[in-house]
Amino acid sequence: MSKPIIAITMGDPAGIGPEVILKALGQDEVRESARFLIFGDANILHREANNLDFKMPLVPIPEVCQAEFPANVLEIINLTILNPSLKHGRPMAASGDAAFRYIKAAALSALKGEVDAVVTAPISKEALKLAGQGYPGHTEILAELCKTDEYAMMLAGPHLRVVLCTIHVPYIMVPSLLSKELVFKTIRITHESLSRYLGRKPRIAVASLNPHAGEGGIFGDEEARLIKPAVEEACLKGIDASGPYPPDTLFYWASKGKYDAVVCMYHDQGLIPLKLLDFEKGVNVTLGLPIIRTSVDHGTAFDIAGKGIADSSSMVEAVRMAIEMAQKPHPYPDPISIRA
Repeated sequence: MSKPIIAITMGDPAGIGPEVILKALGQDEVRESARFLIFGDANILHREANNLDFKMPLVPIPEVCQAEFPANVLEIINLTILNPSLKHGRPMAASGDAAFRYIKAAALSALKGEVDAVVTAPISKEALKLAGQGYPGHTEILAELCKTDEYAMMLAGPHLRVVLCTIHVPYIMVPSLLSKELVFKTIRITHESLSRYLGRKPRIAVASLNPHAGEGGIFGDEEARLIKPAVEEACLKGIDASGPYPPDTLFYWASKGKYDAVVCMYHDQGLIPLKLLDFEKGVNVTLGLPIIRTSVDHGTAFDIAGKGIADSSSMVEAVRMAIEMAQKPHPYPDPISIRA
C-alpha cells in the first residue's frame, strides 16, 4: 500500500502552528509514515526552523505535484510571501488572511483527490475577523467549502470522544438553537462516522442540557421535549444510542469505556472533560465531510509563540489519526447510512 498524502495547514503564522508542525514532522516515525505537504509560507517556516535549529531541508513548491521528494525533505505549498519579521503573539489581519488561504487551498486539494486528508494547525478567530472572514472556526469554513450542513465536531482522545450539537456560539443561545432535529442529526452523523472508523456499531451516550437531566422538568424541559425524542428516533433507526444522562456522571462512565462517544449539547460541556483527561493527545475531527480533516485540540497559544517551548503531542496525534482514517478500506464518506 502506498503512503497516504497528508496536507497540513500552517495555521496562524503568528501562533505556534509552524513550530508544532516542524516538531511533529521532525520525528522520524511520523515523517516516514506518509508524504506530507505543508500548505503555508516558506518564509515563516524557515524562521521557525532557524529558531528551533531544525536542519531538515524545506522545499517550496507552487502546487501539488506527483513527483515525490525524499523523506528527509519537507515540501511546502507556498501560498503567501509574508515578511519573516512578522511578530509572534498577536492577531493581525495579514495572519488571519494567510491562515484562511491555507485552509481553503488544502480543502480544495482534498476535494480534488490530490491529498488523502487534511490536518490543520490552530487559527485565531480574532485574526480571521480582522481579515474580513467572519467564520467562528475551522469547522464552519470547511463545511462551507465542502458545500454541506451534514457535519459535526468531534474531539477524541485516549479516554473520551465527544461530539457537539452546538459549537462556537454564546452559551445563552444554546437552548434556543437546540432542536430534536439537530440532536438527532448529530447522533446520526456520529453513528455513521464511527461505524466506519471502529468497524462496528458505536455505543453513543447523549448528555442532558440541564442538571440531573432536568429532574422531571423541575430544572428544565429540554430533555423531555427535545433530547429524549431524538434519542428514541435514533434507536428506531437502529442506532445504539441512549440517554439523556446527567453530565456530572456520564463522562466518568464514558472515560471508563462504557460508551464509544458522548453527544454533547454545547462546546464546553464536551471540551472541559476531554481536555482535562486528554489535553496533550486530543484530536479535533470534523465528522460528515466528504474529506478527512483532523486538527490539534488547542489554540494558537500566542503567549508562548516563538519561544520554542510548544508541545507538539496533539499535532502528532492529529497526523496519526488522519493517516489511520485515510487507510481505512472504505471510501469517505462511508455508505453506512440511516437517512431513509
